[in-house]
Amino acid sequence: MFADPVIASDDITVTTDDGASLHVRCSGSPEAPHIVLIHGFAARIEYWNPQINALAEKYRIIAYDQRLSGRSVPGRRATRPEVLGDDLAAVLAATIPTGRTAVIVGHSFGGITVMAWAMRHPEQVRRYARAVLLANTVAERCESYIAVLPFPGRFLVVRRLLCGAVVLLPPLAVYRRLFQAAVLSRAASREAVAFTEAVVKACPARARLDWWRALVRLDVTAGLANLSVPTTVLTADRDRLTPPPASEPIVAALCARGALDRQVMLSGVGHCSNIEDPRRFNAEIARLVQLSNDRTKAS
Repeated sequence: MFADPVIASDDITVTTDDGASLHVRCSGSPEAPHIVLIHGFAARIEYWNPQINALAEKYRIIAYDQRLSGRSVPGRRATRPEVLGDDLAAVLAATIPTGRTAVIVGHSFGGITVMAWAMRHPEQVRRYARAVLLANTVAERCESYIAVLPFPGRFLVVRRLLCGAVVLLPPLAVYRRLFQAAVLSRAASREAVAFTEAVVKACPARARLDWWRALVRLDVTAGLANLSVPTTVLTADRDRLTPPPASEPIVAALCARGALDRQVMLSGVGHCSNIEDPRRFNAEIARLVQLSNDRTKAS
């Protein structure tokens, strides 16, 4: 499940207007339904191994390293939600053929990227998206929702845990417990914890800090008014970084737009729900593909 996929893939580089080079990996048949996966904070393409391994035999899976992550390199612009939204626009234009659409999946900061994309490129929503999955994400005031630690300064503590030298030190038990509490549930398997920790450690501390700064004064709610395709909002009841209340403004905005297809809450699962419960996470992606297929046939 966590091992690197063995299915054949094509790797390409997408160059943005500001000179960033985004590493993109396309797995599965080009004739299959397309799924685009956008990772979050301090992650990379490999973060999606549980999805690529399970889905690429049946679907065309497109995943990319967001700028400053994995094999992608930054351009002249700073890492901000609107810049990441523009990056997604460039990736979609380079990978989705004319006449095709994709289920677009954003986890955590990847969900923020999707909302920023819809905010800045509303004309692309119906052009490229057949459905959207926003998982474990937030549209505004991120710091007000974090529940890893029960005191007012917890936002800064989590910043130090995920952005500073702590995760670069040998795996001291106290830090590993805090890390697991932040990104998974206490019931997560050792394999899931080790895999997630390895992904985060592979991201340089400076890059993690730049991503964290991008959360300051976060507000991508305007993008929700442009999400005109069926959208699932997925949460997890053990998520301490973006707990279920963080999704309420997203749900309200999508309901007002008439785009909310359904809400899904995964029980017993933490923030990295696609890693801790890939079976149910993958099932929701597949359901959205089938939903859009059914709607196309009905029309």
